[in-house]
Amino acid sequence: MKPSLFVVGLPLVIGGCASTLPPDVVASSAAVEQPSSRPVTYRSPVSGYVARQPVDPKPWRRQNDLQSPAKGDAS
Repeated sequence: MKPSLFVVGLPLVIGGCASTLPPDVVASSAAVEQPSSRPVTYRSPVSGYVARQPVDPKPWRRQNDLQSPAKGDAS
């Protein structure tokens, strides 16, 4: 037989056998009667905005010396 038949057909057959009945999937009426979430309040989309301006770069050699180990690496 063609291998594509197994690739397509076998998951369909197994999926059909493993399905649950609709009453097991439907939510109970008790869950519908009790709202669990609080009302949504409005938040401005720009409320956390902080203005930033570009700055000139600092000398890279000083920054490199600050990041390197004290005695340097033996490599």
